[in-house]
Amino acid sequence: MALRDFDRRLVLATQSGLPLVSRPYEAVAALLGTDSAAVREQLAAQLKAGLIRRIGAVPNHYRIGYTANGMTVWDVDDTQVDALGPRVAALHGVSHCSRRTRRPPDWPFNLYAMLRGRSRAEVEQQRQALRALLGSACRGDDILYSTAMLKKTGLRLGEDRCDPPDPDTTGEPR
Repeated sequence: MALRDFDRRLVLATQSGLPLVSRPYEAVAALLGTDSAAVREQLAAQLKAGLIRRIGAVPNHYRIGYTANGMTVWDVDDTQVDALGPRVAALHGVSHCSRRTRRPPDWPFNLYAMLRGRSRAEVEQQRQALRALLGSACRGDDILYSTAMLKKTGLRLGEDRCDPPDPDTTGEPR
């Protein structure tokens, strides 16, 4: 997708995250020499065009003490999963929840919920509460514990793979 100059400058200004200040759009606007309304309007246009999917906070759970993180996967009756999903997402300890496509026969799970806790015992208690909420609609589940923290990043503009030709050479890219 070809980016206009303002889009490119906006992505570059925000690709490492919004500034941690009380008015982040004003801070970005100041960097770009515009006003915060223009920043908000252009971000909304980028969302609508699909250039970016969302704007949100991405906390570092480990830094705030949530070191036990388990992605729970659930085989929930398809006729009930849409009604149960929002209730699961509202549970304490669930940081995100989504419905996914099953991949039978090896992967029957269609509801995912990330549980965060200060210990695996706490996460297991949350899992039991989630299982109770799902009741007879749940035919099976599993939990996949995090073993490493992956760096989460937003949209990044790629660097050119070829440097400009060196005038002292044959003109071939380095």
